Amino acid sequence: MPTLSREPLTRPPDALTVDAVAARAGVHRTTVYRRWRGVGGLLADVLDAASYDDWQPEDTGSLPGDLAALNHQIQTALTAQPPITTALIAASFRSDEAARALQRFWEDRYARCEIVVQRAARRGDIPAHTNARQLLIAATAPLYHQLILLRTPPDPRLPDHAARSAALAASAGAFSNPGGFPFAPSAGGANGTRLS
Repeated sequence: MPTLSREPLTRPPDALTVDAVAARAGVHRTTVYRRWRGVGGLLADVLDAASYDDWQPEDTGSLPGDLAALNHQIQTALTAQPPITTALIAASFRSDEAARALQRFWEDRYARCEIVVQRAARRGDIPAHTNARQLLIAATAPLYHQLILLRTPPDPRLPDHAARSAALAASAGAFSNPGGFPFAPSAGGANGTRLS
């Protein structure tokens, strides 16, 4: 099976094309079209394959530490060269298939990151009925805002600062769902969060 090469992805995300992928893989463009029907299908396969990896969030022993470790991984992914993560995000705006795959990817990552919130609640660092997804979004959103929306250079202090701010808000009950189910079920019906 042709593999995604790094070379075409060194270009701007929107420059990722079937021709570029085929050229780098050393196959004719029809091979790529036959297998994936276009870049959207190819990227959907890439995203779906990620659900079979063994990634888990770090356990640093504290909520700020766990969130900071997660944020550092996100910042690394969003600033990596070639910009694979940003290419996948950009493709999701041009392809329904890629958009659905990206949504499945986020759901998988939020589900895996739920353990961060559960550990913090068990330690008594945050209320038991903390909405895990809201907390994780609050902790990670500043990185996406800075690097994807504003396209500003990475701030090495941001991952830790955003993590501390979200952890402090969580400990004060900002994401608490009193009387609700612990780790508030998401709209999809799963127990708690879903991220990365």
